[in-house]
Amino acid sequence: MDCGLKHMARRATSVFLFALAVTLWAAPIPGAAHSFDSYNSSAGRAAQTTKNARPHNLTSNSFGQRGRGASAPVLPAPARFREVEGRGLLARVWVNNSGPYNFAIDTGAGATIISRQVAAEARVALAGARSVALSGLSGAQGVQGREAAPGSLAIGAPENLLPGRGLAIVTDALPSDLDGVLDPTESYWPLGFTINLSGETISAFDPRATPLRGLAPPPGGAIVQWLFDGSSRRPFVSLDVGRRALLDTGSGFGLAISETAARSFGIVSTRGRERAGVRDLGRGNISARRVEPITIQIGSLVLRRIPTDLLSGAASGAPVLLGRDALRPFEISFDPVSRLIRLRPADDTNSR
Repeated sequence: MDCGLKHMARRATSVFLFALAVTLWAAPIPGAAHSFDSYNSSAGRAAQTTKNARPHNLTSNSFGQRGRGASAPVLPAPARFREVEGRGLLARVWVNNSGPYNFAIDTGAGATIISRQVAAEARVALAGARSVALSGLSGAQGVQGREAAPGSLAIGAPENLLPGRGLAIVTDALPSDLDGVLDPTESYWPLGFTINLSGETISAFDPRATPLRGLAPPPGGAIVQWLFDGSSRRPFVSLDVGRRALLDTGSGFGLAISETAARSFGIVSTRGRERAGVRDLGRGNISARRVEPITIQIGSLVLRRIPTDLLSGAASGAPVLLGRDALRPFEISFDPVSRLIRLRPADDTNSR
C-alpha cells in the first residue's frame, strides 16, 4: 500500500449525479476501525473517503524508462458508455475480475465509489483503520465512511485493465441499479483520456508521446489549463469571470452556480423553472432552478447562452460546476503531463 495513505490530506471530493442526489464533499477524520461485515448498512448511511495526496508531476519512471529499448505504455482499449437519464454515463466495469457492473463515469468524483454489495462480491479490501466524515454541497454533516483499495479495475471488458487504482469509497447510498462511480482522472492516471459525449466513448492516450502541449486550439474549441484543486486531480478550468469551474460529467446540470455566486456571473433575476430537489450524502437539501442562460468564456472558447442552473442551499464554498448539459457538444481530452484540457466540437473529425 502506498505509504502516502498514512498521511491523507484534508481535501474536498465532489460527485453530482443529479437525479440520484449523490453529491459528495468529504474530509478525513480520525475514527475507530470497523470490519467490513460489521459496517452499518442501513438505508440512511453512506460511505465516503478521500484519496491520499500524491505528487501531480509525473517522474521519468511514470511510464517506465524512455531510453533505448523502452516500450510505450500499454493503453487501455477504447470503451463505450451510454448516457442514461438520472444515472449519468454508464459503462461496464470489472472490480478484481468480478463483474460486469454498471458504473457511472464521473470526472468530478475524485475517487472510485463502489456499492457495498459489489465490494463484498469482489472482495475489495478495506484500506485500514481510517474513518472519514462526509458532508455534501449543503455543508451538512452526519455520515461516516471507510476507505477501501480494489486490486484491479477494468472497463468495457475484463481484460481491459486501467492503470490507476488507489483508494475507493464503499457506500450504501447508490441505487440498486448503479453499482459504482468511476473517476477517470484517478483510474486512468497517469495516462491521458478523452471523453466523447455524443459518440459515447472513452479512450486513453499516452500524454508523453502525444501531448496536448504545442497543439493549436481546435476550430470552435480551446485548449486550456487543467487547474488542480489542492491535492485533488479533479479538473477545474478558469472562467472569464475570475472563477473556477469543475468539469463534471457526473452532473446533469449545465452551468451550476450557488445563489451566493450568482451576482459575479451577472445573474440578476433568480426566477426560473424548478428542478427536482436533491438530498446530498451529508443529509442536506439542495434545490435547483433552470434560469435564463448566460454566456461564459473558457480560454478562447465562448459558450453562448449556456444552460444555467441556480443552486439553493449550497454551502458558500461549493464549486461552480459545468455538467453534461454544458459539455455535451464537445469531445474533451485531459492531459495530466501538460496539465491541459482540450474541448473540441464533437463533430470535428480532424485528427490529433
